[in-house]
Amino acid sequence: MGISIAGKIAVVTGASRGIGEGIARVFADEGATVICAARSKDDGNRVVQSINDGGGQSEFFQADIRDEDDCRALVEHVVGAYGQLDIMCHNAGIYPDMLMEEMPTDVWDDTLNTNLRSCFLLTKPCIPIMRQQQWGRILFTSSITGPNVAQARLAAYSASKGGVNAFIKAASLELAKDGITVNAVSPGNILTESLKELYGEDGAKEVAKVIPAGDLGDTADIGYAMVYLASDQAKFVTGQAIVVDGGQILPEDPDSFLRLSLIHI
Repeated sequence: MGISIAGKIAVVTGASRGIGEGIARVFADEGATVICAARSKDDGNRVVQSINDGGGQSEFFQADIRDEDDCRALVEHVVGAYGQLDIMCHNAGIYPDMLMEEMPTDVWDDTLNTNLRSCFLLTKPCIPIMRQQQWGRILFTSSITGPNVAQARLAAYSASKGGVNAFIKAASLELAKDGITVNAVSPGNILTESLKELYGEDGAKEVAKVIPAGDLGDTADIGYAMVYLASDQAKFVTGQAIVVDGGQILPEDPDSFLRLSLIHI
């Protein structure tokens, strides 16, 4: 039997663009009904229309994952409409590119609220639903930045993603006995509009040079990793963050990797 999420009811937050959109599309392609949650109604509806036009099943739900009432309403809507909630995939996040000494406190707070506090706000209402089902998958998009590597100007983002990885470990212990797994995927550099905005077109090409796989990742790469973690076949995997980065964090010395790459050209 192959890995499958066919027939599952899945929520994907931040599904209006970037990695979240990629996850939503892969989930739908793999047979799940996808509730695309995001703040942007126009972008969210664009993704949903495209998925449905391609033969998938999805709908849009407008929500701000920083708001506890919105998170609760999202879960209540899904259960009311479909009678179940199998997969909560929390992808929405922000990463202000700013030196700490120049960062206003409200930007720091908003980053932690958006990227970390929201993990708790979305997980909490899922617990009684998934416990009753004795089956559930709670998934997060983490990052290699923070847990695995560091980057200047991304202190708030790094702190939030380190917190995500700590959260999944503690949450997994609380929920394992109920058939609920809690995991994350930690992307490396994935080709999205946000990455282009962060590095620029030329900068993105330079980043690709230090990736052993030879290129930037695709949003679908993250989507397929999420499919595995969301499947029945991943029932014995919990509290883990799977790195999907083309080998980027592996070289002890990136310069030596670049020299090796030149030898093979």
